[in-house]
Amino acid sequence: MRGSDYAELRAFAMLAEHRSFRRASAHLGMSASALSQTIAKLEARLGVTLVNRTTRSVSLSEAGESLVQKLRPIMADLDATISGVIASRGVIAGTLRINTAHIALYHHLAPLLQLLLTAHPELIVDITVEEGLIDIVSGGYDAGIRLGENLHADMVALPISGNQRLVCVASHAYLQRMGTPETPYDLRNHRCFNFRGPTTHNIYRWEFERDGKEFDIAVNGPMIVNDTQVLVQTAAAGLGVAYLLEDQVKHEVQAGRLVPILEDWTPRFPGFYLYYPSRRQASPALRALIELVQRHKP
Repeated sequence: MRGSDYAELRAFAMLAEHRSFRRASAHLGMSASALSQTIAKLEARLGVTLVNRTTRSVSLSEAGESLVQKLRPIMADLDATISGVIASRGVIAGTLRINTAHIALYHHLAPLLQLLLTAHPELIVDITVEEGLIDIVSGGYDAGIRLGENLHADMVALPISGNQRLVCVASHAYLQRMGTPETPYDLRNHRCFNFRGPTTHNIYRWEFERDGKEFDIAVNGPMIVNDTQVLVQTAAAGLGVAYLLEDQVKHEVQAGRLVPILEDWTPRFPGFYLYYPSRRQASPALRALIELVQRHKP
């Protein structure tokens, strides 16, 4: 492959990621017009249209989508190889790409990143916050962070948090006004906030367990959202009951703005894991993060 071929493919991969000539060109260190010309050359050489351009948006054609799906893991392997060469001189550099859920980033990954970037100032960490499950290989990511119950078997997984627990919470004012539920079935008489899952887009049924028996219930209330931070704020405002991860509400609980309820009905389960493909050699940057995770076991 000629150097110009690699440059064109890398430019296309960056454009496919950002879906914007302006943002992609900024990452590549070139002008938007130069990037447009590079993509045009690649399309002419391949004889297909890869990018659908409008005045306001960029989308990929069917051929473009097919190419980028094959290109992402190849580019990730090339980046890892280059990073390995750089690491051979004792320097960890390049880009480490991580896909993570927001709560895992905020509570568990961010403290480790401070240590990682301090130790390796030439390293760039490219983080995508995404709540739904994705294929990190086809997405071109080095690693992902998700709850342990959602991981595929062909991934290497390291715990980055302790066990998690879902908790029902409401404000003092709400409980004084509406009463405190004694069992999950009492929630049917309360204003409960529903959460729409990011992967299936189904409304989550609240899951409970007591004496080894697992069950779930559908709840009703004034709001359905796919953003958990809104649930925290709305519950603290006294408008209803929310069901969230303990990490998401611990500050509000400690401050007295939210009160945990039905705690005997919500057991713990495996928490967040850093995971990466078992069949791909970890880059020096990823190995540095892995060492930090292992050193700071939850």
